Amino acid sequence: MKRKLCLTLLLLLLLTACGGKMVPPPPEVPDPPPAETPEVPPEDTEPQEPEEPEEDPEEAALLALLEDLTLEQKIGQLFFVRVPAENALEDVTTYHLGGYLLFGRDTQDKTANDLIQTIASWQTQAAEYDTGIPLLIGVDEEGGTVVRVSSNPKLRSRKFSSPGKLWKEGLDALLRETREKSILLKSLGFNVNLAPVADVSTNSGDFIYDRTTGMDAEETADYTARVTEAQSFYGLGSVLKHFPGYGNNKDTHTGVAVDERSMETFLEQDFLPFQAGIAVEETVWPSGELRRLRPAVLVSHNIVGCMDPDLPASLSPEVHRVLREDLGFDGVVMTDDLAMSAVSAYAADGNVAVMSIQAGNDLVVTTDYRTQIPRVIQAVKDGGLEEEAVDTACLRVLRWKLELGLLELTEEGTLVSAVFP
Repeated sequence: MKRKLCLTLLLLLLLTACGGKMVPPPPEVPDPPPAETPEVPPEDTEPQEPEEPEEDPEEAALLALLEDLTLEQKIGQLFFVRVPAENALEDVTTYHLGGYLLFGRDTQDKTANDLIQTIASWQTQAAEYDTGIPLLIGVDEEGGTVVRVSSNPKLRSRKFSSPGKLWKEGLDALLRETREKSILLKSLGFNVNLAPVADVSTNSGDFIYDRTTGMDAEETADYTARVTEAQSFYGLGSVLKHFPGYGNNKDTHTGVAVDERSMETFLEQDFLPFQAGIAVEETVWPSGELRRLRPAVLVSHNIVGCMDPDLPASLSPEVHRVLREDLGFDGVVMTDDLAMSAVSAYAADGNVAVMSIQAGNDLVVTTDYRTQIPRVIQAVKDGGLEEEAVDTACLRVLRWKLELGLLELTEEGTLVSAVFP
């Protein structure tokens, strides 16, 4: 104790001697507070499940409608057939048809009221006495050499102009006539026009030339997009034809046509108009509503060597793969008329419709539906055709009918006919 006191006095004397001022001792620095341990959240005992995407009510209703159909009804929906000379009304229910295609004999000498009443009777038959699903009612009204409606002066005073003539007259003429055509067809009861022709042909000697713009791929692509968009504006379904592009091939109505052109030619030319038409998906309708109305694509009977040297395009899985995967098309694909000579030789045992569905078509265009529909039904029952292929095709057809405004979604979430509610 004495030693500590002496040292303290000595330190004070020394500090006083150094300038006569006392230097205070350094302040005490408090010890740092103890570090806080961060709270570790408790581990989840159960993994969190990802949230399921919200269900599309229209898609759910389409699936429910598909599930309610019998096998025979689903297969019938895949047939877009030529109107028979007899029993057209009865066949709507007998075969559960997806739609009727009208040709010149079906419109010849008919007044507008005649046609309206006839089409209305078919729609009533489908809506009230069969599946309740309205029919596709289609026609080839390309203009020029293919005019099933305007060839009748009772329906229009003159024929609609050819694509080549309209394109040369300019965009205003093209849009004006497409508008008039769409309004006329819709007023008569049609909901599908098998146009525009998307084939590229610049040689007047080609079989397909008179039905095209006669211009190069870029101008044909512009034409195809304009017509598709204009028809969609009025709720008229478009059909782009004849995939993968007709080129300079001969008439497949009378025999086999073999296309030896390179894949490069298709990629750089023939595919362009189809891609332009496919890109037209959403259109503002006159009501101001934004609607999705995809065009359909019709596949030719040409044998295209660079894609499939063995089968007509309409029966070729590879040609359909190119359309679906390479061009990204997810809408309705239909055949050209399977009654043509170019395909009959390739169908085993005459089951050409079975082959077309196996290849990837959604709609079968044919005159011979009374023979082909029972064969498709039997092929599914025998295991030669997967029912899943039928379901996939039927769902696309139903979806297109919804886009066309033929079906509508109720508040209860079901689909009903919008043609004759």
